[in-house]
Amino acid sequence: MLEKSFGLLFFLKQPKNQSKGPRYVYVRITVDGVSKELSIKRLWEPGRWNSAGGRASGSKEDARTLNSLLEMLAAQVHQARKNLLESSKPVTAEALKQILTGKADEKKMILATFKAHNEQMKALLGTEYAPATLMRYKTAHDHTAAFIKWQYNLTDLALDDMDYEFVSQFAFWLRTVRKCGHNAAMKYLGNLKKIVLECVKKGWLQRDPFTGFKTNKREVIREALTREELERIALKDFKMDRLNQVRDIFLFSCFTGLAYIDVYQLKRSNIIKGIDGEQRLMTHRQKTDAPTRLPLLPDALKIMARYDQHPKCVNDGCLLPVLTNQKMNSYLKEIADGCGISKNLTFHIARHTFATTVTLSNGVPIETVSKMLGHSKITTTQIYAKVLEHKISADMSVLKDKLSGRQ
Repeated sequence: MLEKSFGLLFFLKQPKNQSKGPRYVYVRITVDGVSKELSIKRLWEPGRWNSAGGRASGSKEDARTLNSLLEMLAAQVHQARKNLLESSKPVTAEALKQILTGKADEKKMILATFKAHNEQMKALLGTEYAPATLMRYKTAHDHTAAFIKWQYNLTDLALDDMDYEFVSQFAFWLRTVRKCGHNAAMKYLGNLKKIVLECVKKGWLQRDPFTGFKTNKREVIREALTREELERIALKDFKMDRLNQVRDIFLFSCFTGLAYIDVYQLKRSNIIKGIDGEQRLMTHRQKTDAPTRLPLLPDALKIMARYDQHPKCVNDGCLLPVLTNQKMNSYLKEIADGCGISKNLTFHIARHTFATTVTLSNGVPIETVSKMLGHSKITTTQIYAKVLEHKISADMSVLKDKLSGRQ
């Protein structure tokens, strides 16, 4: 496709920390407003340079020699531009620069490009990306590497060799060999797709190999405890202290909406007094680094008070004596059995329960729930906070009353 604008200019560039003496001759290639500069490795005196014409001035032999070189380089740039047009490749300043430096034939590789992306992401940790995001992209890179080894018996593959067949076979491999669920497979493919789209924008790929391939995720039904199940767990008196302790920490998450890692990292210093004099929890979500300022419900305050003098909390300054996630989930299975609950009880169900049973179903606006969960988008909250059937029924009853004039 023909570019909108094209410019070619030779100029002298002053070296750093040098105000006098000869300067290097540079060529600047500009395509559609984007410029790339390249030194031609020649020095020239500023007093013998015609800035308007972009050439050496005078008729001396050295000036004629330099100008001949510049004319030759200009012809090479125009020829490179013509070759890109004839091969239907994007004409960009970067592509022309690569051709001039002899790097155009160096094929871009999938895994090398993926790794470079992840290194840049690592440099932006804490400002633009959360650690969990980097970990996900690293895992996607490792899956891509394993697939290339499995499918092609290679340690890397050229970007030009990536096509629709590659994408579809990678999706098949993720679901069969790697045994990923549909949504997990689509998540890793989505990570790879981001890298691919960047390559297309840079002109390293002529077309997007994901064109025509759907990466839609399937809706997941998020399990949550009902009010009756929550009360059953809260009122159950277990004979073992470890089960009572795990139960209490699980309930604390049910009443705060915090994920396991956020509860695990809580310190006593995270509890502050709000402007209303009530105790609030102030922290940042580990996953997204989103700030959370959460008013504490009476049930959460009671649990905190229960462990105020616990040896682990006193010695480590932690708010609650949280065990490892593996142990917590293992003991939650025992708690579910002891309470006659057939659901696969995991710690993350507490977060779902807060979003549905504790808040949304009790009339808390979804915007408020979203803020308390630390979500940046309300659409994320809608996944967690599904509207329960009895809530729909209650809302419809209110509507009936309004339409009948009773309100």
